[in-house]
Amino acid sequence: MSVTVERRGHLLLIGLDRVDKRNSFTTDMLAELAAAYGELERDSDAWVGVLFAHGDHFTAGLDLAQVAPTLTGGSGLPLAEGSVDPWGVSGAVRTKPLVAAAQGWCLTLGIELLLASDVRLAAEGTRFAQIEIQRGIYPFGGATVRMPQAAGWVNAMRWLLTGDEFDAAEAYRIGLVQEVVPLGQQVDRAIELAERIAAQAPLGVRATLASARAALDDPSGALARLGAGLQPLLASEDAAEGVRSFVERRQAVFTGK
Repeated sequence: MSVTVERRGHLLLIGLDRVDKRNSFTTDMLAELAAAYGELERDSDAWVGVLFAHGDHFTAGLDLAQVAPTLTGGSGLPLAEGSVDPWGVSGAVRTKPLVAAAQGWCLTLGIELLLASDVRLAAEGTRFAQIEIQRGIYPFGGATVRMPQAAGWVNAMRWLLTGDEFDAAEAYRIGLVQEVVPLGQQVDRAIELAERIAAQAPLGVRATLASARAALDDPSGALARLGAGLQPLLASEDAAEGVRSFVERRQAVFTGK
């Protein structure tokens, strides 16, 4: 197995673990990661996911020698039943929040994994590059769509059209990551942020995520649906607990109901 999965409280920790190959992706590893995302989606007690990498590097991208025949054949990411595309390009949409942490090399589809996550951070010294343009192709895991959204048009084009390498400070400047932390602390910080999210009402978290995503494509429609989306939350046990905790001046204890 090249992907580790560990439940820790209400978190599901998903780790890239092909360390000897800088966590470069084979077709099997792509399928394993998609299966792990599917597990996050199905597990009712897993409220937040954390994506990280074992070893010195997040990922060197695709293992092209192994994956190229699949790409040439046009079959795409091998998604088994119950799996979820980690890049959010096809199939079922992930509904639970994901925090991602990168270190070392973070190339091509590694950047796209970050862009497809909801909160992302990097260790000092992380090096990024979207180098597909240097290989005669273009990014096909979402970077052409999401990097302009996250970084703005000119910042995105600077890196997408050249394939040049950039550092963690630049990733922070353009909004690719929200925090840069000392090397070795990136996973602990990701877990800390995920636990902060998991301490909130899960139904509210998922509704917030869904509304914000809808607004990217249809701001007016997302605004029009705010009232309707609020009604089931108001009727939930967690909403009642939120009011009780406020009155009783204590931390709310949510159950996801």
